[in-house]
Amino acid sequence: MGRILAIDYGNKRVGLAVTDPLCMIASPLETIHSKDLLTYVKAYHLREPLRAVVVGMPRTLLNEPTDVTSAVVGLLRTLRRELPELPVHELDERFTSRMAHATMLAGGLGQKARRDKATVDRISATIILQSFLESPLMREV
Repeated sequence: MGRILAIDYGNKRVGLAVTDPLCMIASPLETIHSKDLLTYVKAYHLREPLRAVVVGMPRTLLNEPTDVTSAVVGLLRTLRRELPELPVHELDERFTSRMAHATMLAGGLGQKARRDKATVDRISATIILQSFLESPLMREV
């Protein structure tokens, strides 16, 4: 089988989340620098075999590209080329940052912790992954 890895890509930081081995529960993994992403994913795949990768696709509320969309499209191409054995899916991530802040607030995190962008990125990746697990796309994996 294998785990599913989710990526919340940003130009500076990347939030990562991963499932349990049965692909039922999404959990935050870590936040890394965007330039280290491909090396990290390959090394993680060697340690913990992956079943698929899910990448959040940034769009505006009007479904138009954002300033990060072209970088994510390039990332998708790179992942598919470098890891041809893995299915790479994209998922709309329009509201994940807002949902991450709401989750942190509901979880009782203080204001200082809620300002930590690395934490927001990890939680956003977890929300992307949970959305994928609940979507019809999961049947393809």
